[in-house]
Amino acid sequence: MVSTYVSYLAVARNLNASLSSVASQATVARDSAYYRENIDKVTTVDEFMSDYKLYSYAMKAYGLEDMTYAKAFMKKVLESDLSDSSSFANSLSDSRYAEFAAAFKFGGETKTAQSDAQRDSLLDAYEESFDTEAENIEDETEYFEENISSVTSVDELLSSSRLKNYVLTAFGLSTDYTSTSFLKDVLTSDLDDTDSFVNQLDDDVYLSLAKAFNFNEDGSVDGEVMSEDQLSLVTSGYAVAASTIASTETGEAYDTYFAAQIGNITSVDQLMSDDKLVSYLRTAYGLSDDDPDNYISAALKNADVAEAIGLSELHEAFNFDEEGALADGDTAQTSEQTAATTAAFDENYQALIANTDTEDAVDNYTTRIASVTSIDDFLVSNADDDDDDNDDLPELWEMALRAYGLDSTEVSKSEVRKILESDPSDAKSYVNSLDDDRLVAFRKAFNFDSEGDVSVPLQAMSESVVDDYAAYYKQNKIRYLEGEELTEATDAADEEITYFRDQMATITSASEFLADDRLVAFALEAKGLDPEEVTSDELEKMFASDLDDEDSYVNKLDDSRFAELVGAFNFDQDGNISADPTGTVQQRGDVLETVDAYVRLTLEDDQGDSNTGVRLALYFERKAPEISSAYDILGDSALFEFFTTSFNLSSYVSNMDVDKQAEMIENFIDIEDLSDPDKVDNLIKRFTAMYDMANGTGTTSTALSILTGSASISADTLLAVAQLKSG
Repeated sequence: MVSTYVSYLAVARNLNASLSSVASQATVARDSAYYRENIDKVTTVDEFMSDYKLYSYAMKAYGLEDMTYAKAFMKKVLESDLSDSSSFANSLSDSRYAEFAAAFKFGGETKTAQSDAQRDSLLDAYEESFDTEAENIEDETEYFEENISSVTSVDELLSSSRLKNYVLTAFGLSTDYTSTSFLKDVLTSDLDDTDSFVNQLDDDVYLSLAKAFNFNEDGSVDGEVMSEDQLSLVTSGYAVAASTIASTETGEAYDTYFAAQIGNITSVDQLMSDDKLVSYLRTAYGLSDDDPDNYISAALKNADVAEAIGLSELHEAFNFDEEGALADGDTAQTSEQTAATTAAFDENYQALIANTDTEDAVDNYTTRIASVTSIDDFLVSNADDDDDDNDDLPELWEMALRAYGLDSTEVSKSEVRKILESDPSDAKSYVNSLDDDRLVAFRKAFNFDSEGDVSVPLQAMSESVVDDYAAYYKQNKIRYLEGEELTEATDAADEEITYFRDQMATITSASEFLADDRLVAFALEAKGLDPEEVTSDELEKMFASDLDDEDSYVNKLDDSRFAELVGAFNFDQDGNISADPTGTVQQRGDVLETVDAYVRLTLEDDQGDSNTGVRLALYFERKAPEISSAYDILGDSALFEFFTTSFNLSSYVSNMDVDKQAEMIENFIDIEDLSDPDKVDNLIKRFTAMYDMANGTGTTSTALSILTGSASISADTLLAVAQLKSG
């Protein structure tokens, strides 16, 4: 008769063909199809366990078929928190229970307004925006100063959009809606002619703009297009207008602008038409943003009003009469008054600089975003919370806009709501209709659904799968190690896990993932695969494969772990993150792993029907790489049967002290050898020979009953193993 080893080889050496044959069996194919089609419909443990076809299929896949009846026990397993080492599943000596629980996510993915990666990326961009702003102001000013001197006509100035926009920004004018022909009429007006274009406009802003240049009525220039004083006025005006945060440089620009302009002011109305001068006075005399502009104009005109509203110092710093005009020969301020106003501004502005450290804003954002559960929460004002210290900090939505190069003058709060409710993956959605990449990036930084509620972050690999891969990677890296080697390997693994977590939260396509060798190596090693044995071209073909097509490249590979790896990612056929869910209580990769495991268990069962020794050999060959210690063998009745048969040991050894049993196993087997396929094969040769000798080829033994759970190692032994693990 054929020996057990030969029968084993007939299956093991053609394993892929053997598995394909089993998978194509009518019953197996039907049950697998049912599982694939229905597992995504399940949302709770009770629903799962009430569907016997689903539940029993999964139980068999994870080698727990004999425990299918124990629903109360298995519910506790499935509801265990695997991050808690003392949870029910983790406290059991048999690792199959924790593996089973890990394959399902009945707690669901965490819904959050922003993942840690999304939040950190946004806040980094927010903080960087201030440096970028300062650099941009410096670059634009340098460009303006270097090029304006070569301008010889108004047309030359206006034909350069960069120069023109610089001037418009400096005077607070729109760069989008101010026409070139209108500007030309302003700049070429005769300032001494009351009937000229700019004088007829009766607008102090345009008058100031015209005064900043020396164009003739025909647009030509006699001499310099700008004097040093004119240039200083424009560059300081630009620095003030383009700055959004208090800084030493901006403060100096404010002082320069105020000094250049205040001598030209002849009325309160003219002063109030200049937003930069009004802002200067607000800071100098301690007005808040809530104080209306008419406080300033009223105080400038009337001493009694100024005293009543606490602005007597402001009134005394200017020389306007009650009509807001100046008497003949008077200026808006004397040099002493200007010096006093400048000193007051500088003192108060230094306080603003001290308060513009972004640390408080970032801390406030981090704290508040963690409790946001809807767009309404996100848009609520700082003033509405209980902490008065936060009232002066920027709002969450304003900070978020700034991080993406936007501000509240471009995007209103109501528009922010519409943007956050829209689907960035839908080409016809509101956010995409705006045709602004900044707004799309802003939308993708948050996880709100169409109803305005928080949802699960859309990532290349969901957080629960990242957790699984981190656990698998660490197990594979520290297996067999002790002492200092274990400590060093643990630290190294933790470093790689941190990198994997951080980077996977930023990956947006399969090509990005495959371009990072460190990430690829981590994922492969987590699946027990050797990165050195897989080429980049092969990986690209795998990730381009259609997992639903049995004939696709990855599905035709001998090792099903590659398909499981591809299935662990949320990529669509184009290699981009898919907006469609890839799993509910089970991610796509876990579904594939469950089906593959079911087919493998069925193969082992089928072989056991004719020769239990083959079944035990196949089981050992599958489990050997996962064995980390002698206690793993003691905690698994089938592995223990393999061991005792291989070394012709009496079943009575199970009554020995558990530590003595572990010591005995280590005397017979070097656990590290179980990671070497050749040494595993040698053990299988030994086992099959001893099995045939003990049972006779083709006969049955108690091994079958052990695998099916009708016989077991003594309860005292298993309890002792469980207690050792949980301790």
